[in-house]
Amino acid sequence: MRLLLIRHGQTPSNLKFLLDTAVPGAALTELGERQAAALPEALADENIDTLYASTLIRTQLTAAPLAGARGLDVVVRDGIREVAAGDLEMRGDDEAAHTYMTTLFAWAAGDTELRMPGGENGVEALGRFDAVVAEAAGSGAGTVVMISHGAVIRMWAAARAVNVDVPFAAEHRLDNTGVVVLEGSPADGWKAVSWAGAVVEATGPGTGSGPAGEALHG
Repeated sequence: MRLLLIRHGQTPSNLKFLLDTAVPGAALTELGERQAAALPEALADENIDTLYASTLIRTQLTAAPLAGARGLDVVVRDGIREVAAGDLEMRGDDEAAHTYMTTLFAWAAGDTELRMPGGENGVEALGRFDAVVAEAAGSGAGTVVMISHGAVIRMWAAARAVNVDVPFAAEHRLDNTGVVVLEGSPADGWKAVSWAGAVVEATGPGTGSGPAGEALHG
């Protein structure tokens, strides 16, 4: 299966660097609406069978233009929502951002029992995302688009793609409507084909030093 994980369009909370992870969350800014409107053309070469969005309104608004252009229904699933910030919700300070990103990248590195303060742990976060991916794979779809969120996409890709390690995911930001393309299956594993338009090498390309200082969430 070809799996396209796409971050939603820009929101007011993104502009303020807020950890806005609770349902329903913020809507899109005017720029976010333009980013969403550009997706059908950006994905013109993709033969999309199924389109998913999370339970947060920003992903559904981002998916709407693509759904309209392709005549697809948007399948809404809670499992691909953003990593729950728990006690850090709606904070935008450096300490909160560091705790949030350090925790989710620890999950990707294997420390899945670690819990976000007042929130979920890695077993829960990876498990819910895995379940939606497994559902999509089980449907027999060839190409699936999931409109999701920056932090959870980076965390899941680092945990599940054989050629994406934690330093790479921590170093490589995913802008609004940025796309991570993977190929594989839950049974055989996943390989990242491209990240925000750049080819991902066959072996772990990570050169980053870690998540500190970068909080691209939501």
